[in-house]
Amino acid sequence: MVKLESFALGLIETIGLVAGIEAADAAVKSSNVEVIGYENSKGGTVVVKIKGDVGAVKAAIQAASASAALVNKVVSTSIIPRPNSELKNIIFAKNKATTSLESKKKVNKVENEHKSNEEIKKVSNKKDIKTVEGKNITCNLCMDLMCSRKKGEPRTSCIHFNEIKK
Repeated sequence: MVKLESFALGLIETIGLVAGIEAADAAVKSSNVEVIGYENSKGGTVVVKIKGDVGAVKAAIQAASASAALVNKVVSTSIIPRPNSELKNIIFAKNKATTSLESKKKVNKVENEHKSNEEIKKVSNKKDIKTVEGKNITCNLCMDLMCSRKKGEPRTSCIHFNEIKK
């Protein structure tokens, strides 16, 4: 078990994963620090987390910031000299932002499948397209057999336009 009070925590937030990797590489090469991990955030930002002695982390964050700025934009940097033990779950989390986004995508996908199944049932419950003297219904606004409007024509040419717009 690592005591959180025995090291400093450095955070650098960049736009893009490539800039984040560049920052992590520069930090490790410039000082005696260790990369804890990275975290993808919304909007394409990546937070790289490093740990080490206070002086080493300060030097590493400065080098990482300069190096990442050459690749893409650096949003922010922060150094926490002795993080409280209450922050352990946040610091050592395994990419929580991506996990929550993936779960939301799964929920949305299931909801969309449910909606599409309901739409299929609604469409299948409707009667087949009616024809008059061999002509198909062409107006997709009023579905009236007597309407001469064809799909793609202005709405105003529909005979029921004034009734529909209310």
